[in-house]
Amino acid sequence: MTKTVLVTGGTGYIAGELIRQLLARDWTVHTTVRNKARSEAKLRQRLSDPDETRVKVFEAELMSDDGWAEAIAGCSHVAHVASPIAASTPKDENEMIVPAREGTLRALRFAKEAGVKRFVQTSSMAAVAYGRNEKEYTVSEADWTDITHPDIYPYIKSKTIAERAARDWVTEHGGDMEFVSVNPSMVLGPVDDPDFSPSVEAVRQLLSGEVPMAPDLGFAIVDTRDTAELHVKCLEEPGLGGERFLAAGRFYKFIDVARMLKEGLPAKHTKKVPTKVMPNFLVHILSLFNEGVRSIKSELGKSRHCDVSHTKERLRWETRPAQESVIDCAKSLIEHGVVKV
Repeated sequence: MTKTVLVTGGTGYIAGELIRQLLARDWTVHTTVRNKARSEAKLRQRLSDPDETRVKVFEAELMSDDGWAEAIAGCSHVAHVASPIAASTPKDENEMIVPAREGTLRALRFAKEAGVKRFVQTSSMAAVAYGRNEKEYTVSEADWTDITHPDIYPYIKSKTIAERAARDWVTEHGGDMEFVSVNPSMVLGPVDDPDFSPSVEAVRQLLSGEVPMAPDLGFAIVDTRDTAELHVKCLEEPGLGGERFLAAGRFYKFIDVARMLKEGLPAKHTKKVPTKVMPNFLVHILSLFNEGVRSIKSELGKSRHCDVSHTKERLRWETRPAQESVIDCAKSLIEHGVVKV
């Protein structure tokens, strides 16, 4: 039986890898892009599969109904990966919150109207692990970010609001359509071209020397290939309605990632990689002049660990070592000329 899935945001970091894995498992894929004329040829080149019978590209945006009905027609499943993300903090938080929430609800409405059986939302650890005062703690799929906390910034709020809105909508309107969310942490791994995801900014900045010392910040690392694999499992495994799965590995500080780069790459590529931790007072000084730094200075010294035992046990999922993800990411950034070393 033919399996057909809509993957939204096909040019994205996770979505591109997900489409590649779905094709390998004999799915037919529909995907949305914001500008078909600009993106379709590039996407097919990335997939090394120009077959228009297996990959169909549609133009649709999060904030418009145009194109959604056509994109989703004939699909039994949806992987809603598209969501706004920015390398810098917007002046108005609604620039992120509104498209994240409204885009998800739009995709859900069209999915329900088209008779889709299962809807998988790419949420984020941002919806799980933030808005707490402790310096070190562990979260599971049962936890939710407190968006009323004063340290919450727009991206965190947007992902939390979007997932909660989706779950509320499915409870009220979803009927027998199953809903599952995947909540990745910091996604690293190889990039396909110079138009890379903001999620790999940390590796780029460490390699390029933009951060002469590593701030006392950190994140749990997960590989984009393993994140895509988890999405495939969530599309294929029976009986997952209402489930929530964390996609995360171990927690690492910036200085740990810097050490991985030093140990895993030739010395000629790591001359600019920092070897010392930046004192917190310097981060606070930088925050006076840099909005991006200002938004994350509350993160200093925090360690957020992720209990992914439910994901591992229910879906037999594992993530590869963080060192592999970091080094593969770095090598591809150098190969594509994103970082000059």
